[in-house]
Amino acid sequence: MSMTQQDWRKLRYPIIGLGAAFVFAGLLISFADQYRQENETALNMKKNLLNQARQKYQSSGLEKETITQYLPAYNELLASGFVGEERRIEWIEKLRQVHRQHKLFSIDYSIGLQENYKTPFLANLGNFDLHRSVMKLNLDMLHEGDLLTLLDGLQEQSTPFIVRECEISRPIGASINILTVSANLKAACEIDWLTLRDPQLANDLPKGVI
Repeated sequence: MSMTQQDWRKLRYPIIGLGAAFVFAGLLISFADQYRQENETALNMKKNLLNQARQKYQSSGLEKETITQYLPAYNELLASGFVGEERRIEWIEKLRQVHRQHKLFSIDYSIGLQENYKTPFLANLGNFDLHRSVMKLNLDMLHEGDLLTLLDGLQEQSTPFIVRECEISRPIGASINILTVSANLKAACEIDWLTLRDPQLANDLPKGVI
């Protein structure tokens, strides 16, 4: 059966409507696919943010536990002067206190500039830097026990130090006289006052005589 021109005119609008429907359906499918991709992208971003938030939360929990565990020890080190700025004024005051308390002979002292210090027994310091300030001591002594008395007295102050070296000598012409109290020996020592801090702070060199 052949289609006449009149039949084509009758089918023209239905065919146009069908074509429009196909085009609309194609656009709708394309829009739906794009919408799905955007939703998947947004969902993945939210999952990533959730994972990051979860990791931060877990990390903060570990950090909180670490802080809680080590905070008392850190506060003790901070109070002792081992952590933070050096306390050379307190060191000198402690030296004078020991001198007065035990009635020692004259003591000359000087403290050098603070400097970086590396030592194998403190290898892992985290973000801290170890520094030392070298104190030189020259003291007259009645006997060797005066030196031990001085060092023990300084040790009562919690800031740690290391006795690098001590040299004891007898002054020329000195003699032991049981009837008089006089200096029979001399000691020359160097001790390292240790401090954990960052950044390095250089201080002026204080000198004095007790």
